Amino acid sequence: ICRTYLSPEHQACNTLVGEWMTEAGLTVRTDAAGSLIGHRPGATPDAPILLIGSHLDSIPDAGAYDGILGVLLGIEVCAALSTSALPFAIDVIGFGEEEGVRFGTTLMTSCATAGTFNPEWLQLQDDAGVSVAQALSAFGLNAERIGEASYQGRTLVGYLEAHIEQGPVLEALDLPLAVVTSIAGARRLAFEITGMAAHAGTMPMDLRRDALAGAAQIVSDIENTARAEQVLATVGTLEVRPGGVNVVPGSVRFTLDIRAGADDRRDRALATIERAASACCESRGLTLTISQLHEAPAAPCDAALQAAVAAGIEATGQTPHYMESGAGHDAMALATLCPVGMLFLRSPGGISHHPDEAVIADDVARAFTALTATVRHLANARDTGEHRGR
Repeated sequence: ICRTYLSPEHQACNTLVGEWMTEAGLTVRTDAAGSLIGHRPGATPDAPILLIGSHLDSIPDAGAYDGILGVLLGIEVCAALSTSALPFAIDVIGFGEEEGVRFGTTLMTSCATAGTFNPEWLQLQDDAGVSVAQALSAFGLNAERIGEASYQGRTLVGYLEAHIEQGPVLEALDLPLAVVTSIAGARRLAFEITGMAAHAGTMPMDLRRDALAGAAQIVSDIENTARAEQVLATVGTLEVRPGGVNVVPGSVRFTLDIRAGADDRRDRALATIERAASACCESRGLTLTISQLHEAPAAPCDAALQAAVAAGIEATGQTPHYMESGAGHDAMALATLCPVGMLFLRSPGGISHHPDEAVIADDVARAFTALTATVRHLANARDTGEHRGR
């Protein structure tokens, strides 16, 4: 599978999923950003709207469940509730772009829904030199009208997203489902360490300014700090120069991706890492430069929606388990618009972003039951005045 934003594969997917939405009794449209929306009306024309969705795009050589499973579960929930009177409408959204593969920027279509689309993104180009604006036009859309995708100003109950965990935690716990408490905020940084390149055979060990030895100590400190502070920290790239087998490394550049469900916890861990790195380099006669490449805030899930998802999981007979999401999701963008909640499904082997990505059929059945019960819980809470969206 390779289904990128505004591609022919995206168009074909919208067409097929739109047919399934129609079969479920939904009114189907494509919004100004290319996301597919199936609408189930509420009891009154001015009823608030509950959003349920995920994304339809994929990475190259993808698995079959990342994103699209959440859209299909939303459709099936609407089909199951087709004869039920609900105090809100439901819009099932298949976002057109979450992965950021084609144009290098993630969450563009969910940002359009949230009303936070950056007009500068229209000028981004893919590898063939096609801009977002041109791709929208080829898709039959008008870039000048992309603001019409926004739900700002509309009364919303909130946003629910069911998604595979994409990690091994639930499998290790032998649990099919979980309530997501927060989507981790991430910072990405580049560390540049400069020492002195030298001949491996003539430079004594106690006189070396070995940039790689310093980097190795810092990477170890990063791992230890991440474990102690309960954050996720990854050194994903490391470049050693000059790179000769018989040369003491003179400079090293490596990247750090650090994430946590709470920004203060993430930033506290990063400050500890930076202090340790500075002390290491000072003791070794090395120069250290740190630059930030990316920052995204954490997106806490709404307490009332967490309670609704937990009630949904309880309807399957499972005691709710609560966990953070280390991966980003469309719910991050929607959190600026309305309350958000997420339901996780077990990922066998913890495998995702890979053709071997899988689900267990019984887990999907449980997720359907849980998501349906979640919607009923929200309907009952609204009828009794216990929950109000914004």
